[in-house]
Amino acid sequence: MLHLRLIIPAARTEEATAVLEECPGVTNIVVLPGAAREPRGDVVLCDAARESANEVLGKLEWLRGEGSIAVEQVDLSLSKAAEDAVEEAPGDPDDAVIWEELGQKVQADSRVTWAYLAFLAIATQLAGIGVLQNSPILIVGAMVLGPEFGAVAAICFGLLQRRGHLIVTALRTLVVGFLVAIAITYACALVSHWLGWIDAANLDKNEEVQFIVKPDRWSFIVALLAGSAGVLSVTAGKSSALVGVFISVTTVPAAGYVAVAAAVSDWKELAPSVSQLGVNILGMVIAGTLTLVVQRKFWPQVGRRSSV
Repeated sequence: MLHLRLIIPAARTEEATAVLEECPGVTNIVVLPGAAREPRGDVVLCDAARESANEVLGKLEWLRGEGSIAVEQVDLSLSKAAEDAVEEAPGDPDDAVIWEELGQKVQADSRVTWAYLAFLAIATQLAGIGVLQNSPILIVGAMVLGPEFGAVAAICFGLLQRRGHLIVTALRTLVVGFLVAIAITYACALVSHWLGWIDAANLDKNEEVQFIVKPDRWSFIVALLAGSAGVLSVTAGKSSALVGVFISVTTVPAAGYVAVAAAVSDWKELAPSVSQLGVNILGMVIAGTLTLVVQRKFWPQVGRRSSV
């Protein structure tokens, strides 16, 4: 269940409550006349089945400019009325996609932040060390730590909604993030090379992690599967499934390999690593976008498209 808090101009409260009463899956409607101070108006509270959210938000879209809508997840609901509302709403809650919620999430994930750069830089350095140590465990750890899928999901959503600004912003986040992460890892590896700790011979003894620099048809297929699974986990709120997505693709390890290979002047390894990075991102974008297209067929967005 979702809990909605609406602030509505007093003159339109009856109109809004009529919408709530007509929508299947909405219950526990409470009206508090004159309770809101900023913006001024009536406060209306209600619970809605997740499957009904798109219809409710679409029909109350006008509140974006005239009032306010806040939505939060209900972790526990002990109510026969709520159970009946879930049964009344079409579909299954785990399958429902709330497009406004997804739009705000990918918008937040598409921006370059210090936290994003820090996580990606640390993950890329771990991947570089994993390459040098021939350690699949470190490689897997770097995969899990990498935050880049948020920007990939933003590109997919931007393509679905034809939001050019969002696509450009997310692409910039990916490019800037990987360039910064590779540069930092390169600098650290270069210092290690000057100190005599590492050289090109280290890359000749890493058979266990060669999958990073050997892109093939399986790399693209894995990226397609990971992109689809990643988008499904984001839209369904199953964050635990994202761990499997991170482990499946080798974007961060490929970036780490690029940095280390450049530091030890092993130029023949650069092109395959860059190709692996590109193949993974392309595959995830294609599969993620197609997954959203299919989901939109089953869960159309009522009202206008998300403005995010």
